[in-house]
Amino acid sequence: MRMVGQRKWSRRMAAFVFLLPALLGLIAFQLLPMVSSIFISFSDWDLLSKWTQIHFIGWDNYAEVFNNEKSYTSIKNVFIFLVGYMPIITMLGIFFAVVLNRNIRGIKFYRAAVFVPVITSWVAVSIVWRWLLNGQSGMINYLLSLVGIQGPIWLQDDHWAMVAIIAVTIWKDIGFVSIILLAGLQDISEDYYEAANLDGASAWNKLWRITIPLLSPTLFFIITISLINSFQVFDQVLIMTNGGPAGATSTIVEQVYRNAFQFNKMGFAAAQSWVLFVIIFSVTMVMQWLQRRWVVYER
Repeated sequence: MRMVGQRKWSRRMAAFVFLLPALLGLIAFQLLPMVSSIFISFSDWDLLSKWTQIHFIGWDNYAEVFNNEKSYTSIKNVFIFLVGYMPIITMLGIFFAVVLNRNIRGIKFYRAAVFVPVITSWVAVSIVWRWLLNGQSGMINYLLSLVGIQGPIWLQDDHWAMVAIIAVTIWKDIGFVSIILLAGLQDISEDYYEAANLDGASAWNKLWRITIPLLSPTLFFIITISLINSFQVFDQVLIMTNGGPAGATSTIVEQVYRNAFQFNKMGFAAAQSWVLFVIIFSVTMVMQWLQRRWVVYER
């Protein structure tokens, strides 16, 4: 018994030793910054002063988040982005997943082609699309002019800038959504469709009565992940529009970046970050509650 106990102890110590580097990294680069940001959010630290010179100001930063016009606009823009992005990415994801699930010649190539934008850097994608959407010399407006349509100045027009951001984000993310939904489709047993064929069910009925219900756990995952990522949209906004024109595409993460590293208002930026955390957490909890009504786990 003593030997068995020593072996268990040695195995636990070995596991701890192997996990220690990752654990130290998690503590140093994740947990400590998170805890520190809570304290910073209650101060007016300018990022340059020493820690000993931090002046705590209570809830003033959080009050300013809701009273500051730019913060309010950035939060509003995120919800506008969500309204335009979520329905389209979900419907297109289902469409491409169904198409890519077919047994046709060259299907592996098509699956890889759809997924290529996902692995491309947002910086590279944003620079290319900024050129394509150029109002004067861009390829998009040139193609529109061939059919007699005068394209807008996409990224400098406050009515079209967010539309452009949404479109580019959908183009880049559609591969990820489609492949995840494709995996969910391939997990559905063919027995359901064979039984439906025997009953004379139409393709539409099979989609709504079999595919969508059995795909609902995967859909729930995709919708939740897409919501969380949408609240944190940043890279394409900073590179393509720089938050403009006139704040039309400014997002809360972009505001956090500017307040922290351009205006040296680290306390205010930390407060914005925690407000964003509360929003994301609340939306995720609502999604968890709603999934009981439409997600089907039994097969």
